[in-house]
Amino acid sequence: MTEQELSRYSRQTGLDVIGTAGQEALRRTSVLIVGVGGLGSPIALYLTGAGIGRLGLVDDDVVSASNLHRQVLYGDDQVGQSKALCAARRLSALNPHVTVEPHALRLTPENAEVIISRYDIVVDGCDNYATRYLIDDVCGRLGRPYVYGAVSGFEGQVSVFHAGPQPRAYRDLYPDMPPAPASRAIVGMTPGVVGSVMAHEVVKLVCGYASSLAGSLWCIDLRSLESYRISL
Repeated sequence: MTEQELSRYSRQTGLDVIGTAGQEALRRTSVLIVGVGGLGSPIALYLTGAGIGRLGLVDDDVVSASNLHRQVLYGDDQVGQSKALCAARRLSALNPHVTVEPHALRLTPENAEVIISRYDIVVDGCDNYATRYLIDDVCGRLGRPYVYGAVSGFEGQVSVFHAGPQPRAYRDLYPDMPPAPASRAIVGMTPGVVGSVMAHEVVKLVCGYASSLAGSLWCIDLRSLESYRISL
């Protein structure tokens, strides 16, 4: 790493479980974020800040005014513009040492394997079940860790699939597609908290410290700040 990079990351390399070896591992790692909305915003910001080497962003949507209370990557002047392209500009400005690759498209059965195969880890920032099952199936076939998260209202959950000594899949958690949520109402802090936990799961996977959420599901309710972890 350059002197500039050593200085930039000094607060996290000062942690024994990361150090310069862990920072080098982060620099060599590529991560694909599917969906750069409420969850994808904190995930992308913190992984870029942490120094992930290459970051792919998949999203075919544009910024809307109703996004802005929770999708902190964007500003009012970007309403109507491509999320993937706006996010890439913001993240490149945040950390020029990270290679950011925007994919302004929807992940589909036709392109998913080609796109996912180019990255080491996939992080789920999407908001629909069909895409999650698609990510799960492709990551299972390719052997890619899949960091999953979901939010609703004041509640959220996180897990890691296709990783660990006894890998689990999203289909183990939800064998059948759940019904669509009755409401899409949410406070912005819910994806902020959950997305930050998801980003940290990526760092733990890369640097190899602590126990990841592979094989378990972490849930939190921001109203009471109660959280719990269950085995899958």
